[in-house]
Amino acid sequence: MLKSLFLRFYSDVQANNNFHGSGLPGIKRRGQGHGSRSWIKIDEHGNSKILELDKATLMRHCSLPARDLRLLDPKFIYPSTILGREQAIVVNLEQIRCVITADEVILMNSLDACVLQYESELCKRLQINKDQPDGLPFEFRALELALELTCLSLDAQVKELELEVYPVLDELASSINTLNLERVRRLKGQLLALTQRVQKVCDEIEHLMDDDGDMAEMYLTEKKQRKEDYFNNDSYDQVDIYGKIRGAARSAPVSPASSTTGVHKLQRAFSNLSSSKHGSISASSNGQENIDQLEMLLEAYFVVVDSALNKLSSLKEYIDDTEDLINIKLANVQNQLIQFELLLTAATFVATIFAMVTAVFGMNLKTTVFDDPDGFDWTIIITGIFCLVLYIAFMIYFKHKKLLPL
Repeated sequence: MLKSLFLRFYSDVQANNNFHGSGLPGIKRRGQGHGSRSWIKIDEHGNSKILELDKATLMRHCSLPARDLRLLDPKFIYPSTILGREQAIVVNLEQIRCVITADEVILMNSLDACVLQYESELCKRLQINKDQPDGLPFEFRALELALELTCLSLDAQVKELELEVYPVLDELASSINTLNLERVRRLKGQLLALTQRVQKVCDEIEHLMDDDGDMAEMYLTEKKQRKEDYFNNDSYDQVDIYGKIRGAARSAPVSPASSTTGVHKLQRAFSNLSSSKHGSISASSNGQENIDQLEMLLEAYFVVVDSALNKLSSLKEYIDDTEDLINIKLANVQNQLIQFELLLTAATFVATIFAMVTAVFGMNLKTTVFDDPDGFDWTIIITGIFCLVLYIAFMIYFKHKKLLPL
């Protein structure tokens, strides 16, 4: 019993060493720096299961370079991207990060509600469409659901932001205070961040629609079918050619003339084979030009994202208009303060003249004014009238120069 357990443990250790390379356990070797991650594999029948895959295994399985898989790494922050490759489509749309092949979806496992909804909805649709096919290939159904959930998520965030922004802006327009200004500043930051995300999704879809080559690369099922047909025809042609050659060699005697004839036949056979290959390749290139199906799919979601982007633009314009209104109100208040300061300065100047005259005559000076009992009173009256006339003159001048409202 102990011997069998020891042999089993030794075989497991040997298998682990064969997979990861020889060396002491716990030491990271080249190519093992990235640990395994949890992925959800969804096949074309709607069956899902959780896998633990490292980066190298996923690269080999999907024939992807490392730079494409970096887009799916949650440690890095990359904008929304859709890449069409030879055997896979790399999708990074908000929280949905997955690799789509011709017959399966490898989705990064997460507790995010959008990821869980994508898994459940895709499995449900695939199981329903298994009996009632809708004409779309597997990779387009998976891509369509990713675009749909992303558009719904962005549109919901836009509507939520609209419901929050408009009342705050109306309140700020009626009452300018620090609290309302701080709330608008915070909402404006959220608006700019959301606009950048929506703009990136919109630009990515538009870029795909403008590039026929990228859209042709995304027909994975068609490329897989053409490749299988090509290899089947290739193997059949080779078996036919070599069968004829062996039959001719067995039935005819060997002579220089006959051997030369056999060589010519062999050359003609290979020329026919090459021409058939060329015909299949040209047919596949013609098939790649038929991208209307994907273009219509992308165009439908481009309209949704562009509508959300227009809503954000309208919201940004409303915020700018509110800021302009606030600046106008503040400028108006500032102008009123300046006008009040101008009136106060003129009144202070006139009052200073009156105070200076009264102060001069209030000193113990020898003058004939004080000989008359009413002399000082007349001095005050004349000075007051002069100051009043001077102040009225200032007002007329200010109105003439349009420094004060009429």
